[in-house]
Parts: sequence; structure tokens; C-alpha cells
Amino acid sequence: MNQTGNLPTLHNWLRFRHLALIDSLARTGNMHSSAQQLGLSQPAVSKMLRDIENQFGFTLFERLNRELPATELGAEVVAYAQRALNDCQTFSYRLESLRQGGHGYLKVGAIFAATAHALPETLLRLKGRRPLLTIELLEDTSDHLLKLLEHKQLDLVVGRFTDHPQRQRFDFTALAEEPFILIARAEHPLCNRQQVSPSQLTEWPWVLYPLNTPLRQSLEQSFSDAGVNPPANAIETTSVQTTLKMLCNSDTLALLPEAVVRQNLLDGSLKQIQTSLAPSPLAYGVLLRKDEPISSAARDFIDALRTVIRDESSANNP
Repeated sequence: MNQTGNLPTLHNWLRFRHLALIDSLARTGNMHSSAQQLGLSQPAVSKMLRDIENQFGFTLFERLNRELPATELGAEVVAYAQRALNDCQTFSYRLESLRQGGHGYLKVGAIFAATAHALPETLLRLKGRRPLLTIELLEDTSDHLLKLLEHKQLDLVVGRFTDHPQRQRFDFTALAEEPFILIARAEHPLCNRQQVSPSQLTEWPWVLYPLNTPLRQSLEQSFSDAGVNPPANAIETTSVQTTLKMLCNSDTLALLPEAVVRQNLLDGSLKQIQTSLAPSPLAYGVLLRKDEPISSAARDFIDALRTVIRDESSANNP
């Protein structure tokens, strides 16, 4: 293998078939499976990988008995290959949409509170302005969405930072603060009390967001500030529907964005528990990859979202 590599000339040599092989090997961890996916023989895959590694000047994958884990440098190459392939796929979608008379393609990721509140009206307004624009919306937690944004599988995210290094990779424009409330089914014994202490809350089962989410971190900080250990009897999930079902059919507790449970509070199926435990509201906004131009469709989406949030704020605070 060429130990020094020839990195400055890679752009003249590297082809999409090489990137496809790197991506496939990272996902399957198996040369035979990758050969089948790419329609090649296994010897051809082995030779192509050797050629790629010789061009880079270092090993991309360790050759173990039953797997091919990426090396430290190989992981960087895999990440680049996946970003490039996703970028090419997005370009193909948009070009085909325009060729057929459409107005482009927009892939948006959003946290659940945004999709329950501002996103539906935003999408309706955007489609009113761009009826032929194809929009793909993915709901998930911010940490998962930002990974997809980094790998160019999304054009933008409506969410929030979950760790400090993300601030180096993404631009953030705050839109609004998201209030949270502690809720339970209307028949829950705690709903009849005028005030419930943090220690009393831990005596009941909970449905919680996963540990790496800002909402969970905020809740645990609130328990810590109150000098109380967080609930030990808990189920972790990001599924809003699962959480609401469990709340309505058991004595579990949950801390959720007010926008997510607004309809349940109005119809009386859920009630807010009065407690001194008060996690601070968290700001959410639009996240974009740094130093990249945004499409006109993405810009129109952001403008529509800002308008919806401003209109709702004015209606709630006349």
C-alpha cells in the first residue's frame, strides 16, 4: 500500500462507485453482502477496496473474521462517502422534480412539539405558495435529526442543540420558547391535590424521554435542584402516541411540551399536576449546516414558519 497516499489528486480519481462501495461495506460489514448489493463479484469488491486504500494511503476497514469495522481514519472517509451520496440523491430528486414541472424538493426534520403546533399550518401556507413543491417531513428527537442534517439527509431541522460540539457545525436561529407541563390522566390521585412535592412525584411510574434529549436533561436538573433523585420507575420512549396512551390508561406521569397535550387538556382526558417542580422552557428554532447556501424553498419554509409563530403569539397575547 502507498503509505503516503495521494490525497491532493483524489478528486480526479475517486468515483461514485468507490463511494458506494465504502458506504455499503460500512453498512453491511461484509464483502459478500456488498458484492451482492453492487452487482459485483467478491474478488472485484476486494480489488476495488485495495485500490481505494492504496489511493488514500491507509486502511479503511479492519479485516476481522466476521466483520469489517472501519478504522479511525476509515470512519471519516465513510462519513464523507455517505454525505456525498446523500447529496447526490437529493440533487437527483430535485432535478427530476423540476424536469417534470415541479418546484423542487424539501426535506425537513422537526421535533414533536413543532409538528404538533406550528408545522401543520406552516406546511399548508407553504403549499399554498408552492403547490408543486414536494415536502418530506420527518419527526424525531433533535439528536437524531441533527445527525441526519450533518449527513445531508435533511435540508433543515426545527429543533434545538443537544450538545456543545453541534454549535460548531450548525447555525441556529431561535423561533420560540417551548413550555412544558407535568400531566397525568384526569382520574389520577395527584390531580386532586393543590400542590405536589418533587419527592411525591417520584413515588409514581413515569414515561420519560431518553437521557440524551434536552427535555430529559431539564427534568433531571429540576429534580437535582430540588434535592431529589429522579424517578427510578420509568419507561423511556420518544413516541408521543405511546406516551399519551399510557397516560390515559394508567397512573403514569410525564413531562411533555404544552403544545403536544393541548387537545387532551381541552377535552379533559389529561390534567396538569400542580407542583413546585418547574423545568425551564427550552428555546427551539431552525438549524442549518454552516457555510452552505439554502434553497429558495427552504427560505420560504422558514419565512412561513416565522409568520405562523408570530401570528399565534399575537393571538395568545392580544
